[in-house]
Amino acid sequence: MPVHHLDTCELGVGDAPKLRIARVVTGLWQVADMERQAGRALDADTAADAMVEYVDAGFHSFDMADHYGTSELITKRCLEKLRARGDGAKVPEVFTKWCPQPGAMTAEAVRAGVQARLDRLGVAAVDLLQFHWWQYEHLAYVDAARELGKLQQEGLVRHLGLTNFDTDHLRVVNASGAKVCSNQVCFSLLDRRAAGAMTEYCLQHGVKLLCYGTLGGGFLSEKWLGAPEPTPAERDAFTWSQAKYYRFVEGIGGWAVLQGILEAAAGVAKKHNVSVSNVATRWVLEQPAVAAVLVGARLGESEHRADNAKVFSFAFDADDHAAIGAALQAAKTLPGDCGDEYRRPPFLTASGDLTHHLTQLPQYYTATPTRGGRRSLVDSGTSWEIKAGFARATRQGDVIHVSGTTATHGDDPVCEGDPHGQAVFALDKIVASVAALGGTREDIIRTRIYMTGDTLAQWEGVAEAHGRYLWDVRPANTLIGVHSLVGPYDVEIEAEALVAPQPAPPAEDAATRQQ
Repeated sequence: MPVHHLDTCELGVGDAPKLRIARVVTGLWQVADMERQAGRALDADTAADAMVEYVDAGFHSFDMADHYGTSELITKRCLEKLRARGDGAKVPEVFTKWCPQPGAMTAEAVRAGVQARLDRLGVAAVDLLQFHWWQYEHLAYVDAARELGKLQQEGLVRHLGLTNFDTDHLRVVNASGAKVCSNQVCFSLLDRRAAGAMTEYCLQHGVKLLCYGTLGGGFLSEKWLGAPEPTPAERDAFTWSQAKYYRFVEGIGGWAVLQGILEAAAGVAKKHNVSVSNVATRWVLEQPAVAAVLVGARLGESEHRADNAKVFSFAFDADDHAAIGAALQAAKTLPGDCGDEYRRPPFLTASGDLTHHLTQLPQYYTATPTRGGRRSLVDSGTSWEIKAGFARATRQGDVIHVSGTTATHGDDPVCEGDPHGQAVFALDKIVASVAALGGTREDIIRTRIYMTGDTLAQWEGVAEAHGRYLWDVRPANTLIGVHSLVGPYDVEIEAEALVAPQPAPPAEDAATRQQ
């Protein structure tokens, strides 16, 4: 079996020992697809043997998740087989994910989530645990980050990463006691969102990007070069991955734009005697904050190790960058930030609109009716709401008023000394309050931002955080400089919302109810 020598890099922040990983990481998300198609779990021994072949061939870093079928159990068997050989074989680096449903993130709940990963992997510590959170307005993500930071200190988690976090909430988590070394996000010639604010933040704070979607569901390959756009019937037969990334193609401008990118990539590929897929992958690897790309594997069915290793046989020169850059000028940048496709329109996912799923998630705050049900209010749990006699938010009729809100979680400040991060968390609390009272982010019609004079020079970061949060809502807004705020806060935000009326039911439904 040929052994491929992959480039490597280090993950890690602070003084802790670093984790050296391959810059091409083998992703095991297709285990779930294979098991769904087969209607049963994969044979652990057979799949583990396939993993061992990857390790022996030089592909020694693996990514999995709690919801990727039995991928963690297969990895446990792989580790057992490598230890049993006793020949000093390379011990692979194992990345897994914890993706809990929003809920109370107590110390016990977080420890249980991590312990489940340890048990399924058969290890005493996870090399890299990556945390995902569905809904930022469920503020327990801060509790989870704090508890994960404690488990890092305890040694159960060697390195902590995030997955599909946007830049603003990466900032909040990083200030919450967790030492974040990576964020796993989509990054490709089709999706360049990570090249903006995300890259800037990561370079400033030593966070690395682990990138999936680099081949755009296979659209960034010779197969589609010069091919006609798939018909509706052909699109109906797409795999989940193809369905997802076809939405990306539409988002950047359509099939003609994709063809322009493929033609430019084909020119670079011919020059270096590699594939279009190699060029697409290499382009991502050469982005400044990127540590590695993730390439999926169908264990025991097929493997493309030799071709994947070719990404290290060449590098872009100035002409290559210019050719790809010229093609990308015709492409739109997808809206929003990393991970937004799972949380807000236009929902660039295989299944499309996720609004129904998101609305079924539990809310962080609970509304309490008062005044005989004519008014409802929300408390956020800070002691001053009772002492000073106010509510975090109130609703009467269709109008919601949210009190001046700071980055306080319970009675603890969040992102102390960072006005930008404080604005993000205050907006999380505002949206959570509006949601508890039956409104949505889209119902917000007015915000007022107060900043202290000594931090007013940082107003642009605060305003941009507001813009990223509400870019598609665009409420009326005022930003005011004040001498000081009560407590260790630099930013306070208040808001008003007008709850949109629910659409009238179809006529036949109304008639049915009258019968």
